[in-house]
Amino acid sequence: MAAIKLHLLLPLLLFFTVSLQINAQQEYENNKQLDCYATNASTTLGYACNGALQCSSYLTFRSSSPYYQSPVQISFLFNASTANVSSINSVPDVVPIPDNDLVLVPIPCSCSGQYYQHNATYTLKFNSETYFSVANNTYQGLSTCQSLIAQNPYISTNLSVGLNILVPVRCACPTANQTAAGVKYLLNYLITWGDTISAIASRFGISEKSLLDANKLTSTSTIYPFTTLLVPLLTEPTKNEIASPPPPPSTSTPPPPPPPAGNSSSKTWVYVGVGVGVGVVALVGLFAFVLCCFWRRRKGPTKKFTEEPVSSEAMLQSGDMTDVKSGVSISGDIRTMIESLTLYKFEELDRATDNFSDNRRINGSSVYSGTINGDEAAIRRLKGDVSNEINILKQINHSSIIRLSGFCIHAGNTYLVYQYAGNGSLSEWIHGRRLDPVSGGPYCLSWKHRMQVAYDVADGLNYLHNYTKPPYVHKNLNSQNVLLDRDFRAKLSNFSLARAVNEEVFIGESGVQPQLTRHVVGTQGYMSPEYLEHGLIMTQLDVFAFGVLLLELLSGKEPVISSEEENDKECEDVKQPRLLSEMISSVLSGENVRSKLSEFIDPCLQSDYPFELAFAIAELAMRCLAREPGLRPGMGEVMVSLSGIYNSTFDWDPSDYGKSSGSTTIDAR
Repeated sequence: MAAIKLHLLLPLLLFFTVSLQINAQQEYENNKQLDCYATNASTTLGYACNGALQCSSYLTFRSSSPYYQSPVQISFLFNASTANVSSINSVPDVVPIPDNDLVLVPIPCSCSGQYYQHNATYTLKFNSETYFSVANNTYQGLSTCQSLIAQNPYISTNLSVGLNILVPVRCACPTANQTAAGVKYLLNYLITWGDTISAIASRFGISEKSLLDANKLTSTSTIYPFTTLLVPLLTEPTKNEIASPPPPPSTSTPPPPPPPAGNSSSKTWVYVGVGVGVGVVALVGLFAFVLCCFWRRRKGPTKKFTEEPVSSEAMLQSGDMTDVKSGVSISGDIRTMIESLTLYKFEELDRATDNFSDNRRINGSSVYSGTINGDEAAIRRLKGDVSNEINILKQINHSSIIRLSGFCIHAGNTYLVYQYAGNGSLSEWIHGRRLDPVSGGPYCLSWKHRMQVAYDVADGLNYLHNYTKPPYVHKNLNSQNVLLDRDFRAKLSNFSLARAVNEEVFIGESGVQPQLTRHVVGTQGYMSPEYLEHGLIMTQLDVFAFGVLLLELLSGKEPVISSEEENDKECEDVKQPRLLSEMISSVLSGENVRSKLSEFIDPCLQSDYPFELAFAIAELAMRCLAREPGLRPGMGEVMVSLSGIYNSTFDWDPSDYGKSSGSTTIDAR
């Protein structure tokens, strides 16, 4: 009888042991991150994928001046949403957070191989930087040098300024047991001097046991500064929970070494059943993956604007999206597209645009404004194959890129449905085509709004070049394709010419070994010399166009200017046009630079701009317009330069200056 009872008890004991391992989700790194070349420290490579495949997560980061102090700077460092960082910390985008204060950073977290991580990208700025300094100084221990070495192709002893490196930010998702216990989020908490398990648990209103279990710790375990603890939370973290953190030391003393091996007896229980636990976790992970794939196939298209997304049986069966009546084709997998986009009925779009009436047409273009289920939308009518734009926009998601919500194919036309940008194109605002209905004069976009637009466009391009896989080149950046929403935030639009850059030949921001094309198309005044002359396609093509856009914002001039308009006495043929991109070098060289730049700047601004910042923008534009593509900065570097100008702009107070009398100024304040 005793043997039978023991036989029945063993499976229960095994199940209990495995349950403990799954519930005690991740092993604490225990200062192992200090040895970059350790071969037996898998905990430093990331938190193991033993729960949901992806989730919303949070981390804490300590504000550090001057580079990572405002929400916009911190979100750029972590490839996070500026709006989310700003909102959760109750701080405006560009307002500096007091030095050394803890900041909450919401990030998406997902499995990448065996480990959870959130990918950020960092451009090396100094010769002294190493994987160790990036992980432990720049990212403050929220990544490790081991994971950087494992996931980057560059040898650690051969790093150089300008290299883009992948930074796997540590994060994790709740396990099944944690979810069953009500845990919705895991916050990656950055330990500092003076922190204790009880103090951290008290700060977030959780029990010490749940904090210890989540990190495979005991009450006698030691925790170290510059390492991370996972904090299981039932609700989203708040600003109040991280307020008034213990002050860090004034010097960057390295953390103390780990305890001697003889003190590890209190942790023995952690390793009981590890082999069995890992096997079971792997099976659970595989089951979750299969279930996730099955569920995604079942749930169908995402709903947006319409209550009942429509599917065409003929389209679904063919695999290619082809309108049988017209023969218009959108190549690619129809099922994949429908998962992320809504397939509209033509009748819905026809009704939304009042039968595509001229009153709904935007500036005589093929784009119409419409209202679908109470939401404003922009509906663009196109002919031919538009699969390139659809395939790109359905894969990317960024606040500075226009969002595609769905499409329709009808009678030889394809209709793309985008989010509505209520203030039209940037071109209308900086070239005097927007008139004030009261005064009848042209609006004058304020300096602050111009810098906001510049920053938004740079942010969108930086995302396309450095954060998408594969990277994309827009190829048709111009002020007409930059749209402004109701809050004057800029959105990149018109991806019909956009092209992926082959990852095998795309090396960092320098775009080594670029691709070629014989089909050179674009907008006059924005196309780079190497593209016009040789058909080279590289990210510097967009950087050049961005330089032209900066000059438009600075001067209010068109990208192509007739000499007659400019009263150019040196030009014999008044009909010969000049390129805006060629003018800035003469403005910033020779004598009387201040006077020449003042004359170059949009006269409608009068004195309502900070001259020093205008000079910085002009210099940045000239660097972007370098004839040799290798001499142009990458968009990551442009973002760093613009961040300083952007922050200084919002510290500048124009209240002491008079407003322009000949135009109505739209102020950003």
